Amino acid sequence: MYFYRNAEMHMPQTLLFGQNSINALSSEVKKLGKKKVLFVTDKVMQQAGYVEKVRKLLEEAGVDSVILPDVSGEPRDIDVEKGLKVYKESNCDFLLGLGGGSPIDTAKAIGILATNGGKISDYMGADKVKNPLPPLIAIATTAGTGSEVTKFTIIADTKNDVKMLIGDSHIVPTISISDPMFTLSVPPKTTAATGIDAFCHAAEAYTSKKSQPLTDTLAISAIKLISENLRQAWCNGNNLEARTNMMLAATQAGLAFSNASVTLIHGMSRCIGAIFHVPHGISNAVLLPVWAEFTYIANPEKFADIAFAMGENLDGLSTLDAAYKAYEAMKRLCKDIEIPSIEGLGINKDEFEKYISKMAHDAIVSGSPGNNARNVNEETIIELYKKAW
Repeated sequence: MYFYRNAEMHMPQTLLFGQNSINALSSEVKKLGKKKVLFVTDKVMQQAGYVEKVRKLLEEAGVDSVILPDVSGEPRDIDVEKGLKVYKESNCDFLLGLGGGSPIDTAKAIGILATNGGKISDYMGADKVKNPLPPLIAIATTAGTGSEVTKFTIIADTKNDVKMLIGDSHIVPTISISDPMFTLSVPPKTTAATGIDAFCHAAEAYTSKKSQPLTDTLAISAIKLISENLRQAWCNGNNLEARTNMMLAATQAGLAFSNASVTLIHGMSRCIGAIFHVPHGISNAVLLPVWAEFTYIANPEKFADIAFAMGENLDGLSTLDAAYKAYEAMKRLCKDIEIPSIEGLGINKDEFEKYISKMAHDAIVSGSPGNNARNVNEETIIELYKKAW
């Protein structure tokens, strides 16, 4: 393989992974030398007892915490503005996000405004964050979003029904903790959605036009782990081996797409989420098979690699036929864990068709489809939306 361009890797300063790795939080927080944290989370984390567990560890480090407990399922600009007000009024000096992608993304966005000012919409796009954020701790409780290790945050613009993708190396968390013990209570539907979200991260990163050798290694490992463990984690949430392997895969996939970018799936899915308020993971999942069937022909070598990593028998097949096996394997994985079609999400068909042109336009504007191995335009995306219905 000849790699002919420069590449960069951005990742957290400290990445803690493994069962009960959360117990290292106190010692890591002490190293920051900070005294008061804005603790961004949601009600589910409070009900599960995770907020209290983390709060006690912060107290052991001599840190006071101010809880921002009611982050919405899909982070919005108004959540960010509310959080910033609390951060300033409480004289906080660093941030912590506990949960899935929503609390962590919200914490990232609050951090952007805390040191850069303005409105969060000012930072939509790439490399617009000029000043470093306050120290940020990201604790993942799902094996999927990858936000705990990435340079991205996704925030809904509530006035324009657009999910804003914001990317900058300053956004990467200072400390990332991926403890699979937090995922044991995640219900099957969320396990399925976040697991396929992680798979999308890996598959898109591996086939992206911005892929590179380091991200390829992480992505293909994640694909293999998810293919071998997601069904088991979905069937039996107490399967600690499967949960641990899924958390590892999600971390690897997050690092991969943070540095190689996502492609068409995410460009299209953010638009579904923005208009119809579908959780990010499931809006990605419903598009995965359609994306694979459309894209495999443009990079058959890499799709063949994906098929092999997913355990497909490729003996005697041409590269193109092996690549098609990847599409079939992805479709089967989604079926096995009961990922629905777009129609199965309960979206009204007339409403969906009403917004299809806007969604196609917004997908292109987001920039992610430009990384896809097979080129697309708005007309192509409209047809893919219809096919995914």
